[in-house]
Amino acid sequence: QLQLVESGGGLVQPGGSLRLSCAVSGFTLDYYAIGWFRQAPGKEREGVSCISSSGSNTNYEDSVKGRFTISRDNAKNTVYLQMNSLKPEDTAVYYCAAGIKGCSNYVSYFGSWGQGTQVTVSS
Repeated sequence: QLQLVESGGGLVQPGGSLRLSCAVSGFTLDYYAIGWFRQAPGKEREGVSCISSSGSNTNYEDSVKGRFTISRDNAKNTVYLQMNSLKPEDTAVYYCAAGIKGCSNYVSYFGSWGQGTQVTVSS
């Protein structure tokens, strides 16, 4: 069974940092690209970042460039999202998802999803 489990969310002050983890099981991580998405109440799910199966290609949504960093450790079957200089606008439920090889910022491209972890940025 394909499973992805997010962790690391929480409450942080503006300007603070969090590191999210996406632990995967039921498949070999090195065959899949992993995307991070987020969804705020009343809004559509949007792509945040993605890393290719090899780790050689990464992309970021414009609003998080320079602040967020995606990485993967295939040996540990884990993908990370380091989030620095957090803003209130980053508040959302963050999801990781698996797709075949290449990266995409489209929800429909990804076939397997985690349950999400809440990130709240507030003073």
